[in-house]
Order: sequence, then C-alpha cells, then structure tokens
Amino acid sequence: MTRNGTLILGLVAVALLAAPFYLGAYSLALLGRVLALSIAAIGVSVVWGRTGILSLGQGLFFGLGGYALAMYLKLVATPKGELPDFMVYNGVEKLPLFWAPFASAPFALLMVMVLPAAAAGLIGWLMFRRRITGVFVSIITQALVLAFVTWLNGSQGLTSGTNGITDFQTFLGINLRGDGFARGLYWATLLAVGLSLALTAWVLNTPFGSMLTAIRDNENRTRFLGFNPAAFKIAAFVLGGVLAGVSGALYTLHLGTISPAMIGTAFSIELVVWVALGGRNSIYGAVGGIVLGMIAKDRISSAAPDAWLYIMGALFIVVVLFMPQGVAGLLSGRKKAAHARAKPVLNTREVSDVA
Repeated sequence: MTRNGTLILGLVAVALLAAPFYLGAYSLALLGRVLALSIAAIGVSVVWGRTGILSLGQGLFFGLGGYALAMYLKLVATPKGELPDFMVYNGVEKLPLFWAPFASAPFALLMVMVLPAAAAGLIGWLMFRRRITGVFVSIITQALVLAFVTWLNGSQGLTSGTNGITDFQTFLGINLRGDGFARGLYWATLLAVGLSLALTAWVLNTPFGSMLTAIRDNENRTRFLGFNPAAFKIAAFVLGGVLAGVSGALYTLHLGTISPAMIGTAFSIELVVWVALGGRNSIYGAVGGIVLGMIAKDRISSAAPDAWLYIMGALFIVVVLFMPQGVAGLLSGRKKAAHARAKPVLNTREVSDVA
C-alpha cells in the first residue's frame, strides 16, 4: 500500500473509532450493521475477486452463523426449565436435541465459525473435485441457499419459521438494552472488521494467495504444473464461509433478530453487487463498496422506496459495463497512469549521447 493510501486508511480508522461520539443512535446502529456486513464482503472478495468463484449462496453461511448465535441468545432469554415461546406456540413439548448444546456460550460462539466452515468445506469438496466451474457454481450455490431458506420457513417449531428468532435479552451476561451496549458492540464490530482485513490481507500475500490468483487466471495451466486447484479453491471457499458466518452473528446482535428473509438469494446477490461496486479484487474496495452501497440504500429507499430496486439494477449495469474492476480498480488505474506520466522518458539523442 502506498504512503497516501496508508494515510487515508488511518484517517478513516480514526473517524470510525470516534463515530459513537458524533453520530446519533440510529446512524450509529446503521453503521454498525453495515460494518458487520462488510466482513461477509471480504469473504466475497476472496472467493470471487481472488479465486474467480462467483458464489451466489453466501447467505447460507451468513445464516448459519446468525442462527447459531441466535439460538444461544434465545435459550438464555428463556426461563430455566421452559421452552422458547415459539416452540410452545407450535406444540413442541421437548427441547430438540440439536438445540441443547447452544445453551453454552463457548459452544455457540465456536459454532458461529465451525458450522459455516463445515458447510462450505462440504459444498466446495462436492463441487470442485468434480471440476464444476463458472455459472454452474453460481446456480448450485443459489439453489442451496434457497433450499436452506425453504427449510427454515417450513420448520416453525424448530426455527420459528418466517417470523425468525427474536426477543433477546442478554449476551454473555450483558444487558442488550443497556446504555453502553450499543457503543461496545459497535467497537467490537469495528475490531472484528480490522482483524478480518489484517488476517485476509496476510493470507492473500502468502504463496497461498498467489496460487489463488494463478487458479483464477488459468486453472488448467495450474493443474498442468502439478498443483491441485480443487484443494486451494475449497480452502478459499471455507475462508469465505467463515467470514460470512462471523458477519451473520454480529449482524444478528446488532439487529436483535434473524429470519429467513434476511439471508435469501436476494441478500446474496445484493452482497455481490456491492462488492462489484467497490472492487472485487480489493478487500478494502469490497468493504468500501458495501459501506457506501448500504448507506445509500437506506437513504434512497427511505425517500423513494418504489424506485430503489430499479436504481440498484441500473447501478449494477453501469458497474459491469464501465467499471468492471469497481471503484478501487478505477482509482488504481488512475494512479498507475499518473505514475507512468511522471516517469522521465529518454529521447533518441540522449540515448545516442550515452552510447
């Protein structure tokens, strides 16, 4: 990263750290939710931008992380010896076996990462070892998230169906409605974003990251050189899934609920749109794209709710046609052009004099 880029990143970090002191409650809550989503955007950048896998099912991993934490929060909010309210309404007489371990905070927090990682690993293994690529990956992942949402909607007694899981009270003994919780959660989310960026940047700067680039640019040549592209693609897919799971858990805490409507195909596609806007080849561009996009969505959809979907569609068309590398790619191209113009060029007379 250049000196100017480091300076800009530092200024943005300072502004974000100080946000609770100059933003109102609504704006701070919105920014916290958007920052939580940006972690999932980093995963999309790794899977799509670096590895060339266009997954339209990141909502599946986002939902697994969100529901894992929501189950813990719901059990903690339920009086001991009783069942969650939605189970009582649906005639469930005994707590399902797979719910019981989520009464433990360490187990639930571990499952926030383990469940998305396991699902991504299994899906990736089934797809990539059979050399499924391109649009077929997009179709399969979109179908899987649709199947997951359909199961959630149809399992009223187990997941509360379309209503989702809500009415949380405490997290790790802290009152979710306390005065200082919103600020604390915001700073925790900001820390999680920083750690995700640092970890992902480090991974992508290793030989593993170089292999992902090679696979994206020419998978057949990589295989011809003796490497196994499937193993690297599965690892990248798992990393993207874990980041999406952590994002889903943080988003659930911020919003106070999780439901099938929040994790469907529309969410997965919208996530890809914002990453494309910011620049899928840059993890920082992906974060910037989703932050700007989601804030714009909130403002524009409030002013013109009927026109928002058309605006988003038009924006995606503009990005695909005129900014295929997103805003980050556009800025990077301008910097390279300016650097090239600044280089001194020797004319033929100078060359002959040197000779």
